[in-house]
Amino acid sequence: MSEDAASTPFTAYRPNRRTLLQAGSLALLLAGKHQIAFGAAILAVRVWPAEDYTRITLESDVPLAAKQTLIESPPRLAVDIEGLQLNSALKEVVAKVQPDDPNIAAIRVGQNTPSVVRLVIDLKQEAIPQVFSLKPVATYKHRLVFDLYPSKPVDPLEALIQERLREATSSDLPAALTPPSLSAPEQDALEALIAQHSQSPATAPAAAPRPPASTVAAAPAAPARAAKTPGGSGTTARATPRKTDRIIIVALDPGHGGEDPGAIGPKGTYEKDVVLKVAKLLRDRINKSSINGNPMRAYMTRDGDYFVPLGTRVQKARRVQADLFISIHADAFTRPSAAGASVFALSQKGATSTAARWLANKENQADLVGGINVRSQDKTVQQMLLDMSTTAQINDSLKLGSSLLSQIGSFAKLHKPRVEQAGFAVLKAPDIPSVLVETAFISNPGEEQKLRSPAYQAKLADAMMEGIRQYFIKHPPMPRSRSI
Repeated sequence: MSEDAASTPFTAYRPNRRTLLQAGSLALLLAGKHQIAFGAAILAVRVWPAEDYTRITLESDVPLAAKQTLIESPPRLAVDIEGLQLNSALKEVVAKVQPDDPNIAAIRVGQNTPSVVRLVIDLKQEAIPQVFSLKPVATYKHRLVFDLYPSKPVDPLEALIQERLREATSSDLPAALTPPSLSAPEQDALEALIAQHSQSPATAPAAAPRPPASTVAAAPAAPARAAKTPGGSGTTARATPRKTDRIIIVALDPGHGGEDPGAIGPKGTYEKDVVLKVAKLLRDRINKSSINGNPMRAYMTRDGDYFVPLGTRVQKARRVQADLFISIHADAFTRPSAAGASVFALSQKGATSTAARWLANKENQADLVGGINVRSQDKTVQQMLLDMSTTAQINDSLKLGSSLLSQIGSFAKLHKPRVEQAGFAVLKAPDIPSVLVETAFISNPGEEQKLRSPAYQAKLADAMMEGIRQYFIKHPPMPRSRSI
C-alpha cells in the first residue's frame, strides 16, 4: 500500500435527498407492477340462468384478462383468468349453479398456476360462449362476463307454441278429444301453427286429402287443414265451428332483469322484481281472454330474473308477430315526492317534455348496466330498428296508450294526464303498436309500498287488461297471416 493511500481517510457514502426519493419511487413502481399482476380482488360472483342463455359475472376492482377454450366432448368451457389467486369469493361460484339451470351442469374452480385461476364450466348441452369485459357503470366495478348460449337457440314462436301445448294437454276437455294431438280447441288458431310447425315435408301432402276423424288421433296435419278452411264441409258433426281465423298476441316486456335491477326504492325494492310480477298477472288475464271471438295469448320477453338487451326484446316481439307490445316499468326520480303513473309512446321528433326525454335516456341506458357484448350486435339490424318506425305505428301506439292511461287513472294517481312521447329504444318495432307503462314512482315511499302489495299489482294488471280490451273494441285487429 502506498503512503498516499494509507494517508487518505475512508469516507462513507451518504446519498442525498434526491437520490433517496428516486430509489423510493423505483421501489414503489416495482411493487405496483407486482400488485397489478397479482392484486386483483373479486368483489362478487353472480349466475343468471335462463332458457335463452346463462350468464356468469365476475366483478372485480381492476380489469381481468381471460383466455377460454371450448371442449366439445363432453361439452365444457375452460377459462384461465390471469392475475388472480383463488379466494372465498371466487369459490362461491361453485355453489351458485342451480339444479334446474338449462345450460350449466356444474362449475369447477382451482389455482392452475400461481397467477392463474382456471374455471371449468360443465355444460348440459352444446353451447356458443361469449366472453367479454364491461367497464364500470352505475354501482358496478369491472365485470368479466361469460354468456353461454345454446347452440340451438330458443325460438320465441316455438316457445309460445310449446306453452300452448302444455296448457292444452292439462285442460279439461271431452275424452273424445284426447290424446294430446287433438287436445287443443279447434277454435284456437294457434293450433294451426302447432300443426304446421310439427309437420315434415314428407308427411304433409299425405295427410292433406283426409278430413279429421272424430275419434282417431290423426296426424298433426289434419287440424292444420281444418284451421285453414273454417266451416268447410270436411269437418265432422262433433267439431265446433271456428270463431276466428287468427289469434291476438300481446308481447309483454318486464323491464330490466338480471344484472340490471332497474330503479331501487327506499326500502330496497327492485324495479325488475315488481314489474315481472305485474307482467305475469297480466299474462294470466290475457291468456284467459278473447276479443270478439278472437282468442288472446301473451308472450313475455323475459319470464325470469335475467337480462334481455333492448334490441332483442323488440326482435322477440316481431318473431311472434305480436299485435301489441307493452313494456312495464316503475319510474324513479331524484326527489321522493315525484308520484303517479305514466304511459309513453315513441317519438321521432323529440320528447314531449323534459321529463320524458330524461326518462327515455335513463331507460335506454339499460344495455350498459345489464351488459351486452357490443361486438356481437348486428349493426345493420340495430340501425333498421332505429329507422323503420312509422307514423302509423306511432298513431296506433298513442291510441293504445290513451286506453291504458284511462284505465290506470280510474284508481291511481297519474303523473301526466296524457300519453307522453320520447325516443325509447324498446318501442321501435316498426310494425307493432308499442307503449311503455311506468306503473308508479318506486322512488316515492308511498308508491313503493303500493307496488310491493299483491292487491295493488292485481289492480294494475286488471286495469291494463281492460285497457287492451277497450283498445281492440275500438280498433279491431286486422286479418293477418302468421308464417313460421
